[in-house]
Amino acid sequence: MSSQVCVDASFALKLVLEEEDSDVVQAMWTAWSAQDIEIIAPCHLIFEATSVIRNHVYRREISAEAGQVAFDAFLAQEITLLHPDRLEKRAWELARQYDRPTAYDAYYLALAERASCELWTADGRLYKAVHDSLPWVKSLRENAS
Repeated sequence: MSSQVCVDASFALKLVLEEEDSDVVQAMWTAWSAQDIEIIAPCHLIFEATSVIRNHVYRREISAEAGQVAFDAFLAQEITLLHPDRLEKRAWELARQYDRPTAYDAYYLALAERASCELWTADGRLYKAVHDSLPWVKSLRENAS
């Protein structure tokens, strides 16, 4: 098993927002920590997470105070944010190859591919688009079942 695992925003946000399968993510995170597995993500993870949390506050799905707590908790997570050289080129290629409407998710794919590690996602659309040809992309729903 790799000493690294890549996570996307849909997965990591379950640590700080009460969502379906948050308990599963917390258990996986604890296990990875106990095994000294480094959790990695592309640098834009922080922008995605900040935006999602802020959107929950804006739509009044959570209070401003709860949003602040979630934001602070997210910043406290031990996630190594990486931006290797030429990641953009590979992300573009993967977005094109899998006909993704945006390139955000392709950056996670490109980083996990580069690190030769699993990518964990809670994004069913991403998983469905790539799982047949990228077996190292893992679905939270698959694990929760």
